Amino acid sequence: MAFAHVRRLLLHPAAGAPARSFYAQPYQAKVGVVEFLNGVGKGVETHAAKLEEAVGGDLQRLLETRTLRLKKLGIPVKHRKLILSFAHKYRLGLWKPPAEARKAQ
Repeated sequence: MAFAHVRRLLLHPAAGAPARSFYAQPYQAKVGVVEFLNGVGKGVETHAAKLEEAVGGDLQRLLETRTLRLKKLGIPVKHRKLILSFAHKYRLGLWKPPAEARKAQ
């Protein structure tokens, strides 16, 4: 049958879902600009001082920042994309910075 896989997923919703962890991940209690950038990792945290000065330490202003403003601050394209994509996920509630900083990869 052509829809056998769909029927299997409808009858057994956990069949196609990834394994879930039963342990809660520790998250930052207070999230500021520095904690946000440390949570993103991948070298973005090197721009923490520059961004904190530009947005006044307000995370909400960082989340509203656009590409052109980050470009004027001298942040490379790769880091701009990371900051903006994680800011979008953070606004939607899909991502929170972990309690411990990530290692640079």
